[in-house]
Amino acid sequence: MKPLAGAGIGLRAPHYRQFLEQRPRAAWLEVHTENYLDQAGGDFHVLQELRRDYAISLHGVGLGLGSARGFSVDHLARVASLVRRIEPALVSEHLCWGAVFDRHLNDLLPLALNHAALDLLEERVGRMQETLGRSILLENVSSFVRFADDAMSEAEFLATLARRTGCGLLLDVNNLYVNQCNHEEDALAAINAIALGTVGEIHLAGHLVTPNAVVDHHGALVADPVWHLYEAALKRFGAVPTLIEWDTDIPPLEVLLGEAEKAAAIAATFPQAKKVPPGVRNDGGHFVHDSKALAVQQQAFSDALFSPCAEAALPLKHSERFALYRGNLTSTWNKALAAAYPVIAQLLGAEFFAALAREYGRAHPSESGDLNRFGAHFEPFLRQFEHVQDLPYLPDMARLEWQLHRIHYAVQKDALQAQDIDPQTVEAQSFAWQATAQLFESEWAVAPLWLAHQGAPFPEKMNEPSRALLSRPQWTAQVTPLQAPDYIALKTLQEGKPLGAALDAAFALDEHFNVAASLQQWLQQQILIKRPH
Repeated sequence: MKPLAGAGIGLRAPHYRQFLEQRPRAAWLEVHTENYLDQAGGDFHVLQELRRDYAISLHGVGLGLGSARGFSVDHLARVASLVRRIEPALVSEHLCWGAVFDRHLNDLLPLALNHAALDLLEERVGRMQETLGRSILLENVSSFVRFADDAMSEAEFLATLARRTGCGLLLDVNNLYVNQCNHEEDALAAINAIALGTVGEIHLAGHLVTPNAVVDHHGALVADPVWHLYEAALKRFGAVPTLIEWDTDIPPLEVLLGEAEKAAAIAATFPQAKKVPPGVRNDGGHFVHDSKALAVQQQAFSDALFSPCAEAALPLKHSERFALYRGNLTSTWNKALAAAYPVIAQLLGAEFFAALAREYGRAHPSESGDLNRFGAHFEPFLRQFEHVQDLPYLPDMARLEWQLHRIHYAVQKDALQAQDIDPQTVEAQSFAWQATAQLFESEWAVAPLWLAHQGAPFPEKMNEPSRALLSRPQWTAQVTPLQAPDYIALKTLQEGKPLGAALDAAFALDEHFNVAASLQQWLQQQILIKRPH
């Protein structure tokens, strides 16, 4: 486990190749935990490779520790499994909530800053630290609204929570500035309210000034006022590991590295910080307040996201900004759905697809803090959605794209090789399939249409059947068209029947079926699992 030191940057997909090929001069790397929870596929391969040369920090965005009735123990278990596998230098989460009974909102939503919330967070942070076997850092968040009945400032809340649980704090200086602008909160006073020795990391990022609010969008250079606050934080806490966050409109890597160098140069003029205390509860715990009122409040907040103007009944300060959270929700649905269904997004166009994503999200809200799982119900939704009935092949395209999406995150086991096959008994053998391999069949030319969006010729007719093998022999999922004999042979194998039965099925359709060529292709695609000795 490499310790964090200096100024790091967030690892993002557009920079994967440059990191793998060049190992650029980043001091350390932070990744969003939820992007790697499946511990498989190309993204995880990149992380595994880079952790050999860079210290890693896991930064969670989906756990929602403050969710009174929507906290997922399963999600925490997946985080713990990833932590054991990666052995990061730091693990962090946010002071926020994000879920209710029946839905996950996939946002860092503002928590009521009262004693009930404090007791809830004390229990949740304690549970997370006990599950992980280590202390965590908790980050202050930016917000568009505050609750009218808040009993303390966010800084006071965090300081008390750190004292009760022994967790450290991830101080997002840009968020302090954003909240100063949005709520007239004193950022310097917030810095001074936090105890020395509790800040284990600092975040710096760009923000967007709009007529309605300042938005923490992580899509620009760090602003001058934030740099000044950074110096104030370093003066109080000493030099701690600092991260440059950049998540939207991601620029060339050199821009992020330049910002990190600027942060490192500033931090070099201050003494090193004292070590963050270990994550053990130091006062016996509290857990006095009932979280029922908090749950009711969060449910009302959630309901208002789905019902225009319902926010008027919420006890909010700056309720006129509530619509920004509604916009965040629909934007998240759109981005997540487009990531899983890129060809459908191209077929329908940006405006129509965004409207479709909004309708889908309302009908099938997210069920997980892992947005890679959002979109599982898209195929049946499209079959019933009246506005796409003139594109009858669209549900089948959704089925193909969802299979590819899940293949991307599937675990691949050791593949069957030619030398593993006994030619004397091969026809009697059956073979298990990789989770990274699936068969696809449609009455429409869906597979050729998908391939056309990758550069192949477009099909002349859509009302022709298509079959394909979907596989991930390396790190990228791919579509291989199949003729009927190959398809029926593979389908027979997938059903667990021996190779002899699969070949019989293929020969029944084509007496000239090329066994050697097909078997070679199946092995190259790594669709079958090697049996243990």
